[in-house]
Amino acid sequence: MSHVFPRHCHASLPTATAGDGCFLIDADGKRYFDGSGGAAVSCLGHSNARVADAVKAQIDTLAFAHTGFFTSDPAEDLADLLIANAPGTLDRAYFVSGGSEAVESAIKLARQYHIENGEPQRRHLIARRQSYHGNTLGALAAGGNEWRRQQFSPLLVDVTHIAPCFEYADRHADETPDAYGQRVAQELEDEILRLGPDTVMAFMAEPVVGATLGAVPPVEGYYARIREICDQYGVLLILDEVMCGMGRTGHLFACDAEGIAPDILTTAKGLGAGYQPIGAMLCTRKIYDAIASGTGFFQHGHTYNGHPVAAAAGLAVLRELLDNDLVAQVRQRGTYLETELRRRFGQHPHIGDIRGRGLFWGLEFVSDRDTKQPFDPVLGLAGRLKKAAIGHGLICYPMPGTRDGRHGDHVMLAPPFISTEAELNGALDSLERAITDVIPT
Repeated sequence: MSHVFPRHCHASLPTATAGDGCFLIDADGKRYFDGSGGAAVSCLGHSNARVADAVKAQIDTLAFAHTGFFTSDPAEDLADLLIANAPGTLDRAYFVSGGSEAVESAIKLARQYHIENGEPQRRHLIARRQSYHGNTLGALAAGGNEWRRQQFSPLLVDVTHIAPCFEYADRHADETPDAYGQRVAQELEDEILRLGPDTVMAFMAEPVVGATLGAVPPVEGYYARIREICDQYGVLLILDEVMCGMGRTGHLFACDAEGIAPDILTTAKGLGAGYQPIGAMLCTRKIYDAIASGTGFFQHGHTYNGHPVAAAAGLAVLRELLDNDLVAQVRQRGTYLETELRRRFGQHPHIGDIRGRGLFWGLEFVSDRDTKQPFDPVLGLAGRLKKAAIGHGLICYPMPGTRDGRHGDHVMLAPPFISTEAELNGALDSLERAITDVIPT
């Protein structure tokens, strides 16, 4: 009998025993193509020698040094390389153990920044419905995933949520994409004015929405308007790239596709590529200088901030991405994957939308394509798709609640950047079989 506390108490899971490129292997020798990179984590697959060697070498040199006493070469070098490639005026990197910690750090830094600037009344955070920012209480409060929030809502700080930029579900039939984007961006200004322009500290959003909506990119011009509104009212723009960043959407930083830069950015998942748990919060020089010239102390911290082994892994991952131009490969493979997805599933009577960027794609399932009506949630479609796909040797990322936290189902694909066209075809063969098993046409 296991003493592990699993995610689901009644699930019977295979035991992963090895990784081989884009595949995971269980105790029975069955191979699974990692079509979602776990949760968009394993961008380099499961047997990258360069990263593994960097981890081993760092453990042999220095396993741990608390950042209350020391810095370390891997943390310094990783920060330098991140900032050298970061958008805008991002200038400092704060290393943590994952995405939720990065988001918590961003929220607390935004608050302290305004206090240091003599505006302690700035206390409100605005985010978006159907977003996901993590599972710690602050990150959960910022997120708009109603299913995850519901039972913990009495414990959450008050965060207001505006509409996401979800063109497939929300754009009116007589509305151009540009007009739609400007309409939903205007909700941010309206909410700032409702709360009081001098009381809002930050707005948080995912450049390409991940798990909760299923790889939803914004319409063109949406984020340019969001940036304008934040600048107009002195509101910090926090972009959460934990899932969509580090090359996943065809740019090292996802916001580069929008031609904007944030004040604070969070990243994780692909930064460690699964080889070590690591995340980072990046902030501009202006924000850092406000702390440095004020109290001089960010009132925050974790035991494993800047862990040398994790930083060494992140540095090796980032060097692998840059030295091998894997972000360009993501764009190339992403074009191929999009073409195949649309060829195979574009006319499926129960797939209403295919959306994404790079190697980050979602398929939304509907009972009726014309009305975009979701399936009844009682059918448990997402869970059944996950089980069927695993049976066919494919790890993908199905999720329920796409539309409002309860209704709607999608499946997300986020394969390793090293995937070949043949491997992607094999994954889509498995996905086709799984969909046929669950939704026969």
